[in-house]
Amino acid sequence: MSNFKVEGNIINITKRNIFFGEVAVEDGKIKSISKISEQQEGAHFISPGFIDSHVHIESSMLIPSEFARLAVVHGTVSTISDPHEIANVCGMEGVEFMIKNGNTVPFKFNFGAPSCVPATIFETAGAELDHDDVKSLLERPEIKYLSEMMNFPGVLYKDEEVLKKIAAAHDLGKPVDGHAPGLRGDAVQQYINAGISTDHECFTADEALDKLQRGMKILIREGSAAKNFEALIDLLNDWPEMMMFCSDDKHPDSLVENHINQLCARAVEKGINIFNILRAACINPILHYKLDVGSLQINDDADFIIIEDLKNFRVKQTYIDGLLLAENGTVVGDWVKHVEDRESVNHFDCSLKKEEDFIYPFSGQKEIPVIEALDGQLITNRISAKPKVLNQNVISDLENDILKMVVVNRYHDAPIAVSFVKNFGLKLGAIASSVAHDSHNIIAVGVDDKSICEAVNLVINETGGVVAVGSGKKEVLALPVAGLMSNHNGYQVAESYTSIDQFAKDLGSTLLAPFMTLSFMALLVIPHLKLSDKGLFDGDEFKFV
Repeated sequence: MSNFKVEGNIINITKRNIFFGEVAVEDGKIKSISKISEQQEGAHFISPGFIDSHVHIESSMLIPSEFARLAVVHGTVSTISDPHEIANVCGMEGVEFMIKNGNTVPFKFNFGAPSCVPATIFETAGAELDHDDVKSLLERPEIKYLSEMMNFPGVLYKDEEVLKKIAAAHDLGKPVDGHAPGLRGDAVQQYINAGISTDHECFTADEALDKLQRGMKILIREGSAAKNFEALIDLLNDWPEMMMFCSDDKHPDSLVENHINQLCARAVEKGINIFNILRAACINPILHYKLDVGSLQINDDADFIIIEDLKNFRVKQTYIDGLLLAENGTVVGDWVKHVEDRESVNHFDCSLKKEEDFIYPFSGQKEIPVIEALDGQLITNRISAKPKVLNQNVISDLENDILKMVVVNRYHDAPIAVSFVKNFGLKLGAIASSVAHDSHNIIAVGVDDKSICEAVNLVINETGGVVAVGSGKKEVLALPVAGLMSNHNGYQVAESYTSIDQFAKDLGSTLLAPFMTLSFMALLVIPHLKLSDKGLFDGDEFKFV
């Protein structure tokens, strides 16, 4: 490990000052920090590295080592990663895969123990982790926390299994992440009293403020689908020690563009104090999760970045443990090793489908319940519509943008759940994906049964992937790792994803991220109406329609 020195405007976030000086690195640690003069105009800045305080790596469609390749160029040195998605598909084996693959690179992944596998009893998942499994994970030093407790009804109604998982984390001195969309007042107080300390699901400033005032830490989330930055950022100046930045779910094309660095730039534009911004981006996650990540102090791990200015946050260099991993938008060295297919994990066992499997018989109803998808939100509305009927079957109504949506059990053959959704905008063909939170069955939406069937079967043939068909064309991005991730170069995956995303838009989709939005149409723990492989589900009443 080389010893070296770097000069620049050094940012001390906790002391809230900036001076021109020199950072000396020896054996991966910061040996000394010396002041040379006051802050120098025109000089670059040296800052602690950025941390994504809540992310599902699987949503990038990249394995951890490839996620690291794309993230370091934006100055990200560490993540708080919830392996909830792969655990719902492959159980403990999936979590082990993520840890093992993450350990092949110098990037600092910090995994949690998934708390909700399966996420609910209203869907078919590929695995189950009980409180003993969760406890055994939490006992490992590399597992830093109990991942988001999505089952907030279980907390409020004192479900024994839920409380045992929370107790296991507390006994080991590890924090418990929250997930409480829309929970307010006495209900959220009860949730916090159970020992849950964060939430990344606030849609409004009022909701976030209610939780902050009760002592809960709030994560400002800006991912590929859910975007809450605009709603929450103004709270950061008043609550700088209680807030962090996260992406939650970030698709590969958007990870190529930016990461936490972009949230810093946008916060500066909003007039937020620079030290408050960097505290949320770099320091608060280290303190909250007790991370082995350096914060640019003497004797810390040499995890720091060199940035051009404190406006655009263009990252010139990223160091982790004193190793230069990225420079000027490119990875330095060959520290990312290729993973062969045989080294990965999956759980996929359903047979090809026929067109008639997707029929929705008309039974004389005047109205049908319809899921209304909202662009940039995980939450959906429940609306009603007059069914369009052909040959005694309800079909997609293109004129009113009410399309047939299906969820197909990927773990074994079972009847297909069929419903209708508004706002996807497709005029031709269908799109399908084996990324469908939380259980990752196959989800598809399309203009007719033939297109839907073709798209679903393409996913089955690949044992996982995202697919678009229409206009006599088809595009497939195979996801052989758990049906969630590719094991190919992250930049190639991003390129393929950009292409298939554009194809979905060429077929008529008006959504900003059609596949990301599709993946959340089966997310039962977010209100109001969703579709699981077992049927249409009311997220407010927590029961089938």
